Amino acid sequence: MAVDLVDFTEADGERPPAPVPVDWAAVEEWLGVPLPGEYKRLADRYGPLDFGAFVWIHVPCVEDGRFDYGEWLRETHRETRIDLRDLPPEERFAVHPEPGGLLAWGCTRGSDVLFWDTSVSSDPDEWTVVVRHQGPVPGSGLRDWHTYDLTLTEYLRHAVRDAWEPPSPPGPLMGPLPGGIARTAFLRTAAPWTPPEPIPPRLTDEDRRVALETGTGLDALRLLSPPPERPYLGGGTWEGLFAELGTRLPGEYTRLMDAYGAGCWSEWLRFLTPLRTGERRFVTHVETVLDAYRTHKDDHPEWYPLAPWPEPGGFLPFANSIDADHLGWLTEGDDPDAWPLVVWPRHAPQGAPLEGGLVDTLVAWQRGELAAPGLAGLDEEDDPLEFAGFEAWDDRAYW
Repeated sequence: MAVDLVDFTEADGERPPAPVPVDWAAVEEWLGVPLPGEYKRLADRYGPLDFGAFVWIHVPCVEDGRFDYGEWLRETHRETRIDLRDLPPEERFAVHPEPGGLLAWGCTRGSDVLFWDTSVSSDPDEWTVVVRHQGPVPGSGLRDWHTYDLTLTEYLRHAVRDAWEPPSPPGPLMGPLPGGIARTAFLRTAAPWTPPEPIPPRLTDEDRRVALETGTGLDALRLLSPPPERPYLGGGTWEGLFAELGTRLPGEYTRLMDAYGAGCWSEWLRFLTPLRTGERRFVTHVETVLDAYRTHKDDHPEWYPLAPWPEPGGFLPFANSIDADHLGWLTEGDDPDAWPLVVWPRHAPQGAPLEGGLVDTLVAWQRGELAAPGLAGLDEEDDPLEFAGFEAWDDRAYW
């Protein structure tokens, strides 16, 4: 007899579940596979769901700035492909959109991810659950990945329990979880999700080859990440900044900033606004970063070997990442154009100076060819052009 969510759950009185209309035909066409009937019935009845105060069951919906079903699937499946490389090849799963690949349907407050194993049957109603556990759960041993001979609703039913039911535990289930269900708190005003239209190629085959293979310098960088029409640098002048710093900066940097201005590369690497006057000036940010570096260096000099600017050869930062890594120069010698680039990595030991100049470094990084501590890299299956880009800032930006 089929298990139904209503048999073992109770709706929250303050955040009762509420459906969001779903065009299932459009969603399934976009996915390229049909979805389990129990999942579609759950979504049609409850909408995005906070289950057992621990599991988020995601359904096709969107909330501006918080969630997009298609983006969530894309990012989750990409991260899953990367995570699976830690397993021996014979133990790895395929991942959607590969035929028979794992297809995500939820996640937890503990960063576990829940999937269907679409390889078990051509009938989606027979798909069983696979979980990527991030932390230890009863019965998990040392492995993070676990397969269950349970469909979605069966899995949820077994997670809501006072004790194990015969004949035996189905595996290292989460929980026991309470049987409460509620509207996902961060999706209170979720709206219907529309599958995105196919995006035509941004570059011709020849331009793509130049961008990713043969091009160099600013010509290649402009193809990878087109510059804005109106670069924003702030209201000051380069001469004023150099006077405040007591040194000029590399000409390659000033030429790049004149072309692009302040902004964020590939949604990750942020170049400070160089010519802002008043509060939050370039120098203010530099001093804040270096004050933090000095504190760390005083406590653990073996981990923080760089001299902070303006000491001779000192580290002078000019960009940071969303993960709090910092990119800057080692101010060695009197010629700023000869200063090497270096990254102060937030979550890795200090690495050696980078070998290339600033523009060549950006080109190699956006192509996925540069691996260095503190610089986020691309996966081997990523299309670099999908991740390359530049978001220009204006005077409202913090950095």
